[in-house]
Amino acid sequence: MMRWDNCYSDRRTGRQSQSISPRTEYQRDFDRLIFASAFRRLQNKTQVFPLPGSTFVHNRLTHSLEVASVGRSLGAIIGKHICSAKLDPRDDDSQQFYRHDLSSVIAAACLAHDIGNPAFGHSGEKAISHYFLDRENQIINGTPLRQYFSKRQWSDLSNFEGNANAIRILTHSYRDKPESGMGLTYTTLAAILKYPCSSSMVNRKYKHRKKYGFLIPETATVQSIASELHMNEEEPSGQCYARHPFVYLVEAADDICYRIIDLEDAHRLGIVSKERASKALMNVLDDLQKFTDSYKKIKTTFEKINDDNDSIAYLRAKTISALTEAAAFAFIDHEEAILAGIWNNTLLDHVESNASGLKHIADLSMTEIYNHHSVIEIEITGFHVMSHLLSLFVPAVLAKHPSGRDRMALNLIPNQFREYEITDNPYVKVLSVVDFISGMTDAYATEFYRKTTGIDISKHV
Repeated sequence: MMRWDNCYSDRRTGRQSQSISPRTEYQRDFDRLIFASAFRRLQNKTQVFPLPGSTFVHNRLTHSLEVASVGRSLGAIIGKHICSAKLDPRDDDSQQFYRHDLSSVIAAACLAHDIGNPAFGHSGEKAISHYFLDRENQIINGTPLRQYFSKRQWSDLSNFEGNANAIRILTHSYRDKPESGMGLTYTTLAAILKYPCSSSMVNRKYKHRKKYGFLIPETATVQSIASELHMNEEEPSGQCYARHPFVYLVEAADDICYRIIDLEDAHRLGIVSKERASKALMNVLDDLQKFTDSYKKIKTTFEKINDDNDSIAYLRAKTISALTEAAAFAFIDHEEAILAGIWNNTLLDHVESNASGLKHIADLSMTEIYNHHSVIEIEITGFHVMSHLLSLFVPAVLAKHPSGRDRMALNLIPNQFREYEITDNPYVKVLSVVDFISGMTDAYATEFYRKTTGIDISKHV
């Protein structure tokens, strides 16, 4: 049974000895992610809006850094509470972890929460899924594409999930790369497992099972994490678990940031006026007055700021602060159900049930921000680019007798993704292609598309 004193561990993936560094094991997780190339590539992956150059909007990297900042605050608040209210004061190890290390765990998990997302935002995920769904009857070597895979393998490929891809990037042993990925602690990895089930166990009745969180090759790793941290198994197959309680804090930090900062970006781009943006944020602050400074003082300070962007940024900061406190309060209020793995909700959804202003921002975002023509344009671009790249490589890795075009295409795949060369398993072959393509940045994928379609041929002749 999971308890606050047995749900964390500094055990890491792979065979790694304990460090003699003055940093804690969990601080090392944070630092490893900051310096990881997969994390750096997030700077050229779309968050919501296209990266327009002169007007600053968030990309996946700046979003992840801000989520980590909010997550660190949530970890500190909850860690202090657990120390004072839930632990034996003589339990030095647990006191140390919750008082000093939980904030590092949540911050590190927040850094990594989008590391598995492909180029072009969520449209990149959809494009990969639709490639397989649209071509399931494509004949390769005389066999329809769908027939190469088992039911669960097909479910993995035709429902591409960035969350599952994140666990793969963080733990998989790619060719010529370190064993077991980045070698993060089990605790940090558990905090990223937003959907701790396989693709065959998805059940939209439950918040933690509406998507899946790990692919077939990572099943054993997830089972080891779940065993070490006493996660509650929901199915006897080892393919579905209740959420680890730390996930709720990572999820809340992400939800807080994207809901509020997408609105700020929309204001900077002129999609939402200052008046509408400020009213929306002030309504949330009005709903959450118990978690804020004086509402009247905030309004007075806002009215004294002359620069439009700075004034909205001020309200954004105050709103995020209030939502962080409200999310922490919700966690504490439901901590027993969260620890038991039976709370079928999210912290921000719970906050929203008592804050109509937050629901208004969600509705505004859906109707006017996420459906803005610039967002739709990047989504269409993503579909064209990702579909082309997959159609170039998937038939090539499955071909029994590769054509000249197939061989040329395969020569373009970096060595770390050439697992298809050492296996006869079609699923593993295709997954190596998905690994390669999902890791591309917006710019690299677009450049690759232009070169392989001949659009940039003049640059090479």
